[in-house]
Amino acid sequence: MTAPSTPPPPTPSPDWTHVAPAVAEVQERIAVAVRRAGRSDQVTLVAASKTVPVAGILAAQAAGVRVFGENRAQELLAKAPALVAALLAARAGPAGPDAVAWHFLGRLQRNKVRGLAPWVACWQSVDRLALGEELARRVPGTRVLVEVNLAQEPQKGGCPPDEVEALIARLTGGGLEVDVTVEPGQSVCERHPSILASVRDVFVPWLTPEAQRRARTRCQ
Repeated sequence: MTAPSTPPPPTPSPDWTHVAPAVAEVQERIAVAVRRAGRSDQVTLVAASKTVPVAGILAAQAAGVRVFGENRAQELLAKAPALVAALLAARAGPAGPDAVAWHFLGRLQRNKVRGLAPWVACWQSVDRLALGEELARRVPGTRVLVEVNLAQEPQKGGCPPDEVEALIARLTGGGLEVDVTVEPGQSVCERHPSILASVRDVFVPWLTPEAQRRARTRCQ
């Protein structure tokens, strides 16, 4: 006779108690860096939550994180409403779409914009006009970050450096809020002088006067 199979033991639920001290450590490191740089502006912590279940995101939200990033449309579309429902069930403060903010990280197909539009506050890797036009049509006034392929590696996404100016002009003309910034470290300048020279040439004209001064100082 064949012995009846024994069911596998249940998988224990992950313990998320480590999240709060980790968030506190990162926030302290940010505060130290802000003081060292003499900056007075706000620095936003964006927690990449790829593959992290809603329970883990709830733990980070309870620890003070308010902005999360996903790079897969279906994953974000599953988590965002589930997180709202969990916050409502727990009566943990605001539970609408504004309870947290979502950033979309990485390359995005245009046909995903419509579904993501109600949830995403910032689109971090806009690298082509067609995507920017779709965003302007679906979510006018939304915030986008332009991704530039400075090393011009064919296997990677990003707008070619010589097309950045035209892309930004078209995006801003389409009513989008476009952010372009750079704060390279000295060690990076030393390791990759040609790439950082491109950073300076492409981005510095779009920076504030103070940011221009810092960028030029670090990438001379």
